Amino acid sequence: MATDDNYIITIIMPMDNCGEIQALISIKHDSDVAGGEQTKSINYNYHNKCTLKSLLSEWFSVGLLRLERITWQSPCEILQKISQYEAVHPVRNWTDIKRRVGPYRRCYAFTHASMPGEPLVVLHVALTEDIANNIQGIVREFSTLDTDEDVNKINAAIFYSISSTQAGLQGVELGNYLIKRVVRELQSEFPHMAQFSSLSPIPGFFLWLQGALGQHKKEGRAIELLSEQEWREVEDVTGAAPGAPALEALRRLISTSEWIRSDRLIRALEPALMRLCAWYLYGEKRRGYALNPVANFHLQNGATMWRLNWQADTSPRGIANSCGIMVNYRYFLDETSTNSAAYLQNKVIKASEQVMGLVSQFQKNSKL
Repeated sequence: MATDDNYIITIIMPMDNCGEIQALISIKHDSDVAGGEQTKSINYNYHNKCTLKSLLSEWFSVGLLRLERITWQSPCEILQKISQYEAVHPVRNWTDIKRRVGPYRRCYAFTHASMPGEPLVVLHVALTEDIANNIQGIVREFSTLDTDEDVNKINAAIFYSISSTQAGLQGVELGNYLIKRVVRELQSEFPHMAQFSSLSPIPGFFLWLQGALGQHKKEGRAIELLSEQEWREVEDVTGAAPGAPALEALRRLISTSEWIRSDRLIRALEPALMRLCAWYLYGEKRRGYALNPVANFHLQNGATMWRLNWQADTSPRGIANSCGIMVNYRYFLDETSTNSAAYLQNKVIKASEQVMGLVSQFQKNSKL
């Protein structure tokens, strides 16, 4: 949307139809895309000069949102939108979406009265016996497609995908509220349930890793990344000479995903990649907060960085994004408020012994 210094958006409340709401969201999205000085040139005239983001936050406040459970009996249009909007683990076909809304699964969405039939944010949940450590068993398992749920096998709720459907609502805290509402909903349905956790991807880790490998090569600090034994494994498999050649061979190996076909390399690289990933999630920051956007989201909600999982997503996308590693952010309900405040106010990350142990190993190797 073109803007200039004299462009004034006048918003008159209340708005009572979908078209006006959609137009407002589109204006917000266009402004976000414009960015920089162009965004600053837009004047938002809403009573006392509230920002458009504040207006949307008010209009889409939790009290005005409706929680809907999506099932196989939901309208076809809704199921199709849920499939199209899935941003974390793409839906392959109708059997796939039937699985994701069927037994041992829950799918919830927030909707708004002025946008009927339009999910704003969608959360997929797996109901499991224990906290899941890989995504294949959740999105590719069809054995229980037509079975009845056994409540005795449901002890944990795994939030494995959350997708915002409206780009213009970026910055409006819908996902945070949705998780809290869904927890209450599940507690009502399963009073004995006490384990709540995400199984989250780690977007950005691969790109960060490639940057770290390049920087260590440039600075001649390759030896810090892996142990002597790990480097010997890389040298033996690739035939590279010690030092910079071995590091470059490792970088090429990871970039082509060839290493995932070698059991020997999988075993050799697991300790190093797990250490590096733990540091990326825990130690790499932007303005004092977690650099990784998924980590930042769950930590703001008060979750604990609980467990890194090796070979948790062996799909091409999972390998390319995070070398197949995924992470559980666990929600201990009696600690979330304290954790959230500590993170938001003091930038303190609550992490488990496993994560902190990996971080310590990385620091020891890197002499941090």
